[in-house]
Amino acid sequence: MPSDWERALAVVAHPDDLEYGGSGAVARWTDEGRTVTYLLATRGEAGIDGMAPEEAAPVREREQIASARVVGVEQVEFLDHPDGMIEYGLPLRRDIAAAIRRHRPQLVVMTNHRETWPGGPWLNMADHRNVGLATLDAVRDAANRWVFRDLLDAGLEPWGGVRWVAVAASPQATHAVDITATIDRAVASLREHRAYLAGLGEAGMGDPDTFLRQAAADAGRRFGNVLACTFELFPM
Repeated sequence: MPSDWERALAVVAHPDDLEYGGSGAVARWTDEGRTVTYLLATRGEAGIDGMAPEEAAPVREREQIASARVVGVEQVEFLDHPDGMIEYGLPLRRDIAAAIRRHRPQLVVMTNHRETWPGGPWLNMADHRNVGLATLDAVRDAANRWVFRDLLDAGLEPWGGVRWVAVAASPQATHAVDITATIDRAVASLREHRAYLAGLGEAGMGDPDTFLRQAAADAGRRFGNVLACTFELFPM
């Protein structure tokens, strides 16, 4: 993975998305003195079957903020698009482009926008795909002065300094980050999603420690048999 950058913006659909594939890398980056900001399209209000969305939204927001702090992320923003019903389109692209202009990252991180997940035929959900595609387009939108001209009126000048987009948990991974030293914090960050994990129950992915360590070991087999977070990397 590239290392000559200072600021990253991680854009995902829901609370817990980064914890299932990217937080170990985030912990390593913040340990190295880099700044990472989280941008979430929703508050995850539709993610707990036994909890009404009005109750779930503030719970999941608090859990995500606590989870981010475990891996050294202090700034977490939420866009309030509807969980489970995110539409690809200009409003979503504009919101993400505005965040890119505000935070001026050199690296944009997102989660898998492909139709399936690594290692099997499991289908990816529309929220992930739509946010991912909108993020890819918003990187270019953020650099174009004449796209979303109202952002100029809001004082957000164009930012064309994004050099890479890194897609976590992609079935077409090309790069990896060694997270051997940060796997414990990756697990701890996922455990902060207590209400969400409790809501999954037996339908979930099992114990976070077992799941994440096994996933990191599987991912790292291609990269020297280390514990790893993998990414599909797009140079811009």
